[in-house]
Amino acid sequence: MVSSCKSDKKKNISKQNIVTVLHTNDIHGSYKPFYAFKGNATAQTGDSVDNYMTFPKNGEIGGFARIASAIKSIRSKKDSTSVLLLDGGDTFSDDLLSNITKGEVVISLMNELDYDMMVLGNHDFDYGLERTKELARLANFPMRAANVIDSTTNEPIFNEAYKIIEKNNVRIGVLPIAYRNTNLTGNPKNMEGIRFEQGLSTIKKYLPELRAKSDIIIVLSHEGMSVDKIIAEEIDGIDLIVGAHSHDLIQPPYKSNGTFVVQAMSDAAVLAETELIIENKRLKDINTNYHFLYADEWEEDEKILKSIQDYRFEHKKELEEYVAMAKTPIGRQYKEESPFDKLVTSILMDEMSSDVAFMPGVGYGITLQNKIHKEDVFKLIPHNSKIITLNLTGKQLLELLEQTATNLKPKDKMDTVGGLLQSSGIEYTLDLSKSQGERIHNVQIDGKEIDLYKRYKVATHSGMLNGIHNYTQFAEGINIQKTDINLNDFIVQKLQEMKNINFPKNMGEVTMLNTH
Repeated sequence: MVSSCKSDKKKNISKQNIVTVLHTNDIHGSYKPFYAFKGNATAQTGDSVDNYMTFPKNGEIGGFARIASAIKSIRSKKDSTSVLLLDGGDTFSDDLLSNITKGEVVISLMNELDYDMMVLGNHDFDYGLERTKELARLANFPMRAANVIDSTTNEPIFNEAYKIIEKNNVRIGVLPIAYRNTNLTGNPKNMEGIRFEQGLSTIKKYLPELRAKSDIIIVLSHEGMSVDKIIAEEIDGIDLIVGAHSHDLIQPPYKSNGTFVVQAMSDAAVLAETELIIENKRLKDINTNYHFLYADEWEEDEKILKSIQDYRFEHKKELEEYVAMAKTPIGRQYKEESPFDKLVTSILMDEMSSDVAFMPGVGYGITLQNKIHKEDVFKLIPHNSKIITLNLTGKQLLELLEQTATNLKPKDKMDTVGGLLQSSGIEYTLDLSKSQGERIHNVQIDGKEIDLYKRYKVATHSGMLNGIHNYTQFAEGINIQKTDINLNDFIVQKLQEMKNINFPKNMGEVTMLNTH
């Protein structure tokens, strides 16, 4: 059974030329299925302020073996020369087996599925630039980004800004655009030798070339839905933007200035099918189907399942190491307080004897439920970082909170980066309808009004010290203590000691107003 949402009433298209664009995005290393909860807007749905979504029902969903079944089913029903398979980036990181293989498991599976192109997302540099280059050589499809510039050559990474792909006698120009603020989302050392330019200016630069060489122009964008809307509104001549980064399911498709915008959620939970209805080699309309890959609707492809089992075999003991039992589902939120991150920051506060603890707001992961294994925890804290402590004044803490308000709702949407700063030990109200400097109020630490001049002990991790998501205040602290404690392993150990994990009792420390 195919689960789908149709954007338009079915038209009589028997005499029209149809090219089908299948697309995934923000897989985040999710080669295996996970359990989705109805009404639980965990990171798989992006928890977007602009487009809040939840899963339609409870159940196991996703994984490459089900993606393969869906792709094969659609390809079998269409002319094989008329199907294009694209991926929107943030593809091979953020999973324990992906970490062990440094992304190889995902790229190898994508090779088996015959992808046509992938744009580089901000997390596709998590293993360092050299590893990204190695994976690009491993891939049977181009991994590109026109606005990621090699600092030595001043040319786009891998020397190819776009690709012209012919399908059904139609020339399709695919222009891949990476996330403009990638350098604010990861370790700067991983991106030495490249720079990230604005997608808008890059599109304007290459569009004349693409128009001359193409019948249909697709921007494969990792800029996020809010910026994709700006691109559609400000630039003439783009037929379709296949989006990513914000983990949105855009239904019905957004349309502005003759440009359609689509996106397919994240974590390999959905395969999007966008039919391009073409007349005289010009796009007339589109039909969209979003296939939710639930286990009760899609069987797993046996060949891909065997490949996954082979990859897991050598590392099975580590991947499936038992950690604890979750008595209630514990998910991750992105733009609001996150149960899992509240659990982590509470552990950091207690174990490091700090007044406050912080984690970045990130949009990937799964919901913990019942038996928790090591790979489940690493799905939520995938990147190697060390625990640190430092002292910040009450004034600096207020600046942090103001920065998180700016991240959620900047004056310029191009400055959007990260989600809500996740915390324990600090209570406050955030009102996004207020102007800058007035959005944070009623701030308390340990039940007392914050003292602007007092120095508070803060626990966090080394990535925050590097200034990710524009949180520069951590590096300005004093008495910075860099431990050798790996955060991932530390949290696994503490959860094992807890044995049974319940929903965090200190949820509700942050009151958010006027977020939509």
